[in-house]
Amino acid sequence: MTTHRPSAPERSRLAVRDLLSEAVAGMLQRPARSVLTALGTVLGVGAFIAVLGLTGTATSQIDHRFNALTATEVSVTDIGSGGATARDLSFPRDADARVTRLNGVLAAGVSWGVRLGPQEAVRAAPVGSANSVDARTQVIAASPGIWQASGARFAEGRAFDGFHDMHHQQVAVIGQATAARLGITTLRTQPAVFIGSTAFTVIGILQDVERKPELLMSVTVPRSVAERTWRAPTDEGAQMLISTQLGAARQIADEAAVALRPDHPEYFRVTAPPDPRSLRTAVGDDLSQLFLLLAGVCLVIGAVGIANTTLVAVLERTGEIGLRRALGARGVHITLQFLTETATLGLLGGLVGTSIGVVVVVAVAVARQWTPVIDPVTLAAAPVLGLLAGLLAGLYPAWRASRIPPVEALRR
Repeated sequence: MTTHRPSAPERSRLAVRDLLSEAVAGMLQRPARSVLTALGTVLGVGAFIAVLGLTGTATSQIDHRFNALTATEVSVTDIGSGGATARDLSFPRDADARVTRLNGVLAAGVSWGVRLGPQEAVRAAPVGSANSVDARTQVIAASPGIWQASGARFAEGRAFDGFHDMHHQQVAVIGQATAARLGITTLRTQPAVFIGSTAFTVIGILQDVERKPELLMSVTVPRSVAERTWRAPTDEGAQMLISTQLGAARQIADEAAVALRPDHPEYFRVTAPPDPRSLRTAVGDDLSQLFLLLAGVCLVIGAVGIANTTLVAVLERTGEIGLRRALGARGVHITLQFLTETATLGLLGGLVGTSIGVVVVVAVAVARQWTPVIDPVTLAAAPVLGLLAGLLAGLYPAWRASRIPPVEALRR
């Protein structure tokens, strides 16, 4: 008689389709809780995209401003023995033309502060009207090229040009603040300002300048008139302001002194714009590290929220877990089910958070009139981070669920 041993029971299996259906059913069983669970990942990933996108956008804006302002300005200071008086400047008479002939130069102009005598002051009326004296106003002598080099904009009137300078025309340009102090409100009456006893017809009122802001608080007169009228030493050494095309400033700085005085280039000190790359890189790195840390904190908070909510769900679904175990489900199946639920919630939260983060970056950029900059790698990585956060957050609750004894679970 042959004895047949009973065959070992076949171990239960869980198909991927069944796993996904169980996970979806678990999430839809309590939709409000699922939404709140995914909210942590939504906020974390949204903050991740927003802070990194805003960092990239701000860094790009910093880069643009460095290039647009700092990298297009060169200054040349007269330090030669000939710079002791206004009449004996080291700058030649055709200094503007010599420099503007250099390739890459947009405009150039010479200026210096005039030292007035003890009895000289800026007045809005002839000598004798003490109430009209404006002792705070500086007088600046300048060549015609200073206006284009400084990016001057006029509220009324115009700047003096080469004709005024060549023919020693006694004209002046003043800033709006100076005009208000002197009581000049319009040019239709052809107002004049008096520097000492010398009258200068005001032909322009400055509204703003991109460079050399002291022009806004001064009375500016043509260079030739200043050289003929005041022979006293200047308050400051004469300077040339050069506006260049983007990328040409470093080259112009090397060529300016030789172009001005091939015989004595040592009479000038040229100040080249600093290379903004190192500063831009440092600023961008600091911003990226700070905001990346903040984004990481947001993701951790979201993961902790998922873990806490999932652990509570495990405790509430103990009866369900015991029934499934009694019907043949193994511990690994329970683990996979909860991990699938948390990973799905993390992925959905990552997708929604990515969309919200992109909207925030674009909205801020539009409000500030910036160009939004978002790294495509960041966009691709954000949902994956949400998925990983969900998986990591579900590890302990899933392990805890798989360790519940079936008999004890069914008693609850």
